[in-house]
Amino acid sequence: MIFQIIQVVAFFIPGEVMQIAGGYIYGTLLGSVYSLIGITLGSVFVFLLAHIYGRPLVHKIISKKDLKFFDRVLNIGSIKLIVFLLYLIPGIPKDALGYICGISDIKFKDFFILSTLGRIPGVLASAYFGANIHTGNKSILIIVGVVSSLVFIIGVLNGEKIIKK
Repeated sequence: MIFQIIQVVAFFIPGEVMQIAGGYIYGTLLGSVYSLIGITLGSVFVFLLAHIYGRPLVHKIISKKDLKFFDRVLNIGSIKLIVFLLYLIPGIPKDALGYICGISDIKFKDFFILSTLGRIPGVLASAYFGANIHTGNKSILIIVGVVSSLVFIIGVLNGEKIIKK
């Protein structure tokens, strides 16, 4: 859980690595719960950090490319729906999004709920994958890996189009 918090704050380690490890060590359910708690605590921390210290901090941490992307996307429609979809769609830099939301118009309570709910499917899939590594059931690993990869690719290539709809 501590590593998952650090991963969100520093975001140089892909979160899925921690979630897969959580599933491997604790199983799907507990691995998901521990990962989600860590992700949520890390997200709360970065949201509040950005909210307190504002744009100067966020501009030092987040790339100009990501800042432009999120500024554009968060102004498409309902910020609540957009934030939820951004956390739900694979391939979106979610940890950077926590910093961006901290300087946006979204309320903390809404951010907390939507970012947590949006991450649940991805966390469950990663923990399930990790939990099945040691079973030796290669077909499950291949299926989960292929489906996750396809969803990730679709998210990367079409994330903005999906949000606009």
